[in-house]
Amino acid sequence: MTTKPSSVSPSRTTCASLLRELQIIWDEIGESDDQRDKMLLQLEQECLDIYRKKVEMTRKHSAELHQYLADSKAQIKALALALGEVDSFSCGRGTLKDQLSALKPVLDELTLKKEKMVKEFSAVLSQIARISAEIAGTGMSVNVDDPGLDERDLSVKRLRELQSQLEELQREKVLRLERVSANVNIIRELSVVMSIDFCKTINKVHPSLTDQSSAQSKSISNDTLARLTTLTDSLKQEKQQRLQKLQYLGSKLIELWKLIETPIDEQKRFDHVTSTISSSVDEQKRFDHVTSLSLDVIEQTEVEVERLNVLKASKMKELVFKRQSELEEIYRGVHMDVDSDSAREILSSLIDSGSVGLSELLSSMDDQILKAKEQALSRKDILDKVEKCKFASEEEKWLDEYEKDENRYSAGRGAHKNLKRAEKARILAGKIPSIIENLTAKVKAWEIEKGIPFLYDKVPLLHTLEEYTAQRQEREEEKRKSREQKRLQEQHNAEQEAIFGSRPSTKKPLGQSTSANTMVGTPINRRTPLGRHGVSAGKERKEGGRAHNVTPINYVALPKDDSVSRRN
Repeated sequence: MTTKPSSVSPSRTTCASLLRELQIIWDEIGESDDQRDKMLLQLEQECLDIYRKKVEMTRKHSAELHQYLADSKAQIKALALALGEVDSFSCGRGTLKDQLSALKPVLDELTLKKEKMVKEFSAVLSQIARISAEIAGTGMSVNVDDPGLDERDLSVKRLRELQSQLEELQREKVLRLERVSANVNIIRELSVVMSIDFCKTINKVHPSLTDQSSAQSKSISNDTLARLTTLTDSLKQEKQQRLQKLQYLGSKLIELWKLIETPIDEQKRFDHVTSTISSSVDEQKRFDHVTSLSLDVIEQTEVEVERLNVLKASKMKELVFKRQSELEEIYRGVHMDVDSDSAREILSSLIDSGSVGLSELLSSMDDQILKAKEQALSRKDILDKVEKCKFASEEEKWLDEYEKDENRYSAGRGAHKNLKRAEKARILAGKIPSIIENLTAKVKAWEIEKGIPFLYDKVPLLHTLEEYTAQRQEREEEKRKSREQKRLQEQHNAEQEAIFGSRPSTKKPLGQSTSANTMVGTPINRRTPLGRHGVSAGKERKEGGRAHNVTPINYVALPKDDSVSRRN
């Protein structure tokens, strides 16, 4: 079944539905008719109060809209008159809100135009008043916040007239400010370089020129411009005179520093002086020091030049001998022969006689030092190999002493380190012949190239290598003979034991000796990786039945195998 739409407004429908719901609740509760009527009357009174308040508020709002509409029309008329526009606007007919909506865009537009024109007029008038006072040179102050603007005439025509007047004044001011600023900057730079009191100097022209807060406050009168030009020319002439004097002193400093070898740190104190040597009077940026042309700097430089002249004479010998010491140190560092006493006597006689100038002598010494460094560099590779050979020889010597120690395999502290060192020493000792061979070849090539013998501590290095090689061969031959003699002795002892058997324990000094040596012999088996146990194993198989607890056959055979393996 389709429900017919209600013609009642949504608010009434809502109130009716709520009223029906209230009736249902009352029926459920069992409220009396009197109570129900009382509650309904109370609801009606409350609704009436609400309607009355709403009507009163609406009436007041209507009055406010009428007043606002009238004020808006008056403002539009006044603004149009001040801006020079025709008041041809009509809000038309309609409701108050419609009329206000039509007025608001027009009022807002005219208000914005007025604010913009007020700002433009104020800015132009303020600048005109300020520039006029500056050009006049009266020093009159201008109140920027109150330029005397008449807001009744804000027309575009009036604004253009004022702007034209301002442009003429600005062009005049720019030209004057450029001249003033250029002269002030030059005076400031010259004052800094020559350590002159800038403020005191510029104040003589006009006090406003020392004001760094704004360039607009500087005096731009004709009198100020003339005074600035005169002062600038005077300071430039003074600067040129000081620069020429300081350039001369800087050249003298460099010459004296070079002669007496003044430390760099001490030279840096006068960098601001030496930097002016190649500068012209117009090269302002070349002066790194802020007071490089001050009278104090010039006076300090003069004092330093006088001090160095006095020091120059007293340091002549010291400088030359310092070069000689450097030369000798280079020679000693590469084991070259140098006759220090004779060289120093010759230098002393040259200085005392005065026959050679200090500059020439020092230059000659520098050439000798350069040549010595080149010689040292050419000997470096050979000297490195000599040091390597000396190290290998020392390790070989240590290894010989180490192998003579019968307790070297004992489990004492540091024994494992000695074992490792011994292993490395054996490898290094095995390389000695190749090291000497390569070193000999390099020395011969060097001597052929240079045409002179290679001396090492006043002795030809080739002769030293030959002597070392011969001595090493002699030591190797002595070692070989010692091992052979020891092997024969041990072989003889072994044969005697095989024939006669073991001796009584009370008459066995040999047993005591071999017993003591079993501690040495046992670790030799640890060297089996070098191939020194083959013969020992065969002897054990032949004499296996005659093993003894005190003097094992193993001990007798091990040294023999060692010697045999070395001969092979």
